[in-house]
Amino acid sequence: MNILLVDDDKTGREWIAMFLRQLGHHVLECANGEEALTAFKTMDFGMILSDIKMPKMSGLELLKTISAMPSRPNADIVLFTGHGDMESAIHALRAGAYDYLLKPINMDELAVLTERIAEHQNLLRENRRLSNHFDSEVKAATEETQRELSQLKTIMAKQFGIGNIGVFSESMRQIVDQAYKYHTERSIPVLIQGETGTGKEIIAKMIHYGKDTHPAPYVDINCAAFTSSLFESELFGYEAGAFTGGLTKGQKGKLDMAAGGTLFLDEIGEMPLELQSKLLRVLQEKTYYRVGGVKKLTTDVRIVCATNEDLSDMVSNGSFRKDLYYRLKVGHIVLPPLRERSDEILPLATIFLKEFTQLRRKRFTAISAAAADILRSYPWPGNIRELRNVVEWITFMYDDVEVRPEHLGAINKNEQTAEVSPKVSPLVINPDNFILPAEKFDLKEFTDKVIYKALEIKNGNKTDAANYLNMSRRALCYKLEQDIKDS
Repeated sequence: MNILLVDDDKTGREWIAMFLRQLGHHVLECANGEEALTAFKTMDFGMILSDIKMPKMSGLELLKTISAMPSRPNADIVLFTGHGDMESAIHALRAGAYDYLLKPINMDELAVLTERIAEHQNLLRENRRLSNHFDSEVKAATEETQRELSQLKTIMAKQFGIGNIGVFSESMRQIVDQAYKYHTERSIPVLIQGETGTGKEIIAKMIHYGKDTHPAPYVDINCAAFTSSLFESELFGYEAGAFTGGLTKGQKGKLDMAAGGTLFLDEIGEMPLELQSKLLRVLQEKTYYRVGGVKKLTTDVRIVCATNEDLSDMVSNGSFRKDLYYRLKVGHIVLPPLRERSDEILPLATIFLKEFTQLRRKRFTAISAAAADILRSYPWPGNIRELRNVVEWITFMYDDVEVRPEHLGAINKNEQTAEVSPKVSPLVINPDNFILPAEKFDLKEFTDKVIYKALEIKNGNKTDAANYLNMSRRALCYKLEQDIKDS
């Protein structure tokens, strides 16, 4: 799909464009509305993604100008704005925008919205074909549309890691088989339990997509990310006039977006207790009410939940409903931590090493026996996510033929390596008292190592690392992306 991306923020625009291109779309970037209008007249776009606040011509003015064109193409327009400017988003929807996104952009939400627009554009194209061609060509046009949708799903699956999962133990093979079996029965809710970093969301997507691509929507929501009142409207949507500040025409919720597909509720243990009964109604009766609504709505959605908590303990102390717990456990998957399946550590590390070696154009081809022993003996409290982050850090910091013990940094417990390099207690950096070397000082290298040290301390969590370094997450991600380009 051709996408016109309009944003005066060059850094943010390039980041979004790179993500959309990874999904398989052709993206044309413009720095302002005037450039966008010129580009709009030269190419057929399926989607226009624009910031609202820009110099010369705002996103709203761009929307109104395009909407007023006598022979306007059927492009879907999405505007994005900050949390404090919801009034502009409301005006955008009234002016004919397809949807809006809040800044900073959530890439998962952008992927789902882009997928939905691509399907809408495919339907529009199919309708035009049906109107302009003979009946004998209807079948061929429909098959072509389905192929395009299938290709899009394949790209989405690759982006999310589906279809490229290494299964190296009997226990994980049974879990994967179980996930594929749950895929065939949408009426069964599934509860996935496991420590942070064990791959719960990957299993949830396997349940949704199955062994092949699946045309229905996949929508996720983090139960810990919202207050009780916001969570209810986010999940169920709300009617017009339900509360002050809401859209005048109301808004659909995540249940509406996931209709016919899968709704993934991450960190289900954080769901407010007063909303758990409403989720139970969705599971048992397939019905719900929007906030402020009196009409009972029906839904056809698969519910998949994930938690790193022991919900049975929460049931015992009254913080989680017993009836909801047992309803969710109809389908139950428990992901063991990586330390309990040590035979998977080296194969997974090898997969990650190949991935990041190709990405950064390094020379790594293998893991030495000594390094392998260290990897196998380390307890991996952050599980697969931590292992992936460690391998990413190695390929960033070093360029060698094989991974050796000295490359393993904080997890290196090898005593022989310690003898070669005598231990020196690291000093905390004091900005008011430090000494620069007499010779040339490589500030970039020092800055890079500080950033990756912060990521190492925070187990690869970019948000926590950015807060630790007192910088924005966007700035940290941009810095990492620039390092990849420069490597």
